[in-house]
Amino acid sequence: MKRTREQLLERLMGACGSGRRINCYNGFLLLVAGLGGLLYGVDIGIIAGALPYLEATSNFSAGQLSVVVAAVLLGSVISTLFAGVLADTLGRKPMMILSGVIFAVSIPVISLASGYGPLVFGRLLQGVSAGFIGVIVPLYLAECLAPSQRGKGTAVFQLLLTLGILAAAVIGIFFSLRIEEIVKLGSVDSLFAFKDAAWRNIFWFSLPPGLLFVFGSCLVSESPRWLFRVGRKTACREALLRSRTEEQTLGELRELEATSADSKRRGGATVTQGRTPLLSRKYVPPFLLACVILTCTQATGAASIIGYSTTILLQSGLCDLEAHWGYVALTAVNFFVTICSVILVDRKGRKFLLTLGTLGITAMLLIAGFLFHRTERLCLDRSAQIQRQVTPDQKLTLVFNAATAAELLAPVMGNEPRADAPNGYTLIVLYSCGGFHAATKVLRSGDALAKPLEISRDSCLPDNAVLAFFANPLANLDAARHKPLVIDKALVSPVPDRRTGLFIALSLLLFMGFFAIGPGVCVWLALSELMPTRIRSSGMSIALLLNQSVSTAIAAIFLPVVGRYGYSRVFWGFACCAMIYFLTVTLFLPETKGKTLEEIEGLFTKKNRT
Repeated sequence: MKRTREQLLERLMGACGSGRRINCYNGFLLLVAGLGGLLYGVDIGIIAGALPYLEATSNFSAGQLSVVVAAVLLGSVISTLFAGVLADTLGRKPMMILSGVIFAVSIPVISLASGYGPLVFGRLLQGVSAGFIGVIVPLYLAECLAPSQRGKGTAVFQLLLTLGILAAAVIGIFFSLRIEEIVKLGSVDSLFAFKDAAWRNIFWFSLPPGLLFVFGSCLVSESPRWLFRVGRKTACREALLRSRTEEQTLGELRELEATSADSKRRGGATVTQGRTPLLSRKYVPPFLLACVILTCTQATGAASIIGYSTTILLQSGLCDLEAHWGYVALTAVNFFVTICSVILVDRKGRKFLLTLGTLGITAMLLIAGFLFHRTERLCLDRSAQIQRQVTPDQKLTLVFNAATAAELLAPVMGNEPRADAPNGYTLIVLYSCGGFHAATKVLRSGDALAKPLEISRDSCLPDNAVLAFFANPLANLDAARHKPLVIDKALVSPVPDRRTGLFIALSLLLFMGFFAIGPGVCVWLALSELMPTRIRSSGMSIALLLNQSVSTAIAAIFLPVVGRYGYSRVFWGFACCAMIYFLTVTLFLPETKGKTLEEIEGLFTKKNRT
């Protein structure tokens, strides 16, 4: 079977002509790796288009919806823990195939889910696939590509990653265009059925890239450096010959032999001194710098802004169709600016682009926060009125429309309409029961076909003791089942006007552009270039673990925190992290443009000696 796959690829390469066989194979290698980036991007972006429809057709609380979004990141954290070890044990190629298979399996699990548990499980599987891809594909590229093509390989991975996010947005806008026609019919049942089918079909559309990645991964060679490390030197030579000339292959084999001998000599000294390589003094500075850069990349909130962009734009004052078009524009900016970054990264350098990007990110987050603050400062808490509507069986059903908003605000406003709310009002309810807290999704008074708000004691409490421990380790789940439902806050705010919504959308587009020109591409290069050769697999796993952990935590708490503090404070918090990122890059990151991995490692070695 293996020989059959290799013969099939050789026939495909043979169509290019013998003189172009190597270039054809390298192009195919980049394509397969790019498909891995495409899947990674789909994992990140697919939920944004599906989330509004999932919100409308489920009874999930804001906390549960945040878990659905964050589950893919949690799965990524879990798989990242083991990705380096599994890649070293089983090989890079089998792990690429496995990651594609897991992604393909996750799609029917999600699309056919009939409840919260199966949906979260399917998203976890997607995350496991993403975690494997995030570690193994860049590692595979670094080990398979020649030094002159290493930057191109990483850039192609990131480029198709952004293409995956863009593709997810285009799929979402397709359903958003159709929903306008359903709304005109005025049928609540038809609208509900369409939205329920919409979020499921959005996930089905992402299945073909996963199958293509599995097929392509079966055709490429194993990493020659992994083959050499496990003693399969003949297979290593054959793998190198598929992407290099005979002369280049012999030269790299000599380098591998020399590096292996030097590594064994240094490894013996390290063991004698009682240190693991990762904790060796010369490896700590580049390892910590890479960890800080990857952590700060997620702490800017980029993943959450992409994942929740449609929801954010809806709350900024735009209508449903405009919000979905805004998401398409956001992902399109990400994709096309990434192309510019790919061109500039080897000309202007990593440090320049990261400095420019992080400074722009900070400015745009501050502006977006200010624009949201203009209306959020007018927010009123009507929890006492909502609390009176809780029934003796600890349930609340509320239809939030213009009349309800006027009734809630009457004690403060009287019968005079507020001139600062031309688009109506939003309502979010924060509630608790026995030490466990939850938040509803944000409702808009102008949504005539929206489902009534339904909350209960059960919707606040975790499903089991394990989830209860993570939600509040000090609370007693059994005792909480008999506690009353408490409305902590019921926040009524004016919906920003359309002009404000457009300015917020523009600030987010510029945010995405600055992110793409700097951290979007350069973070993957920092991960592969800053990590010394001897600790690359383990170091990449740990750095990506921190990266995904921060992203997971932000996504999991995003909606509840927004509900309690507003978008303005959340964006300002992201801006503080972006400023730390800017200072780290400016003060500590060396320029790695045009340097070999050994030269980059030498930069930190010299600093340690001085």
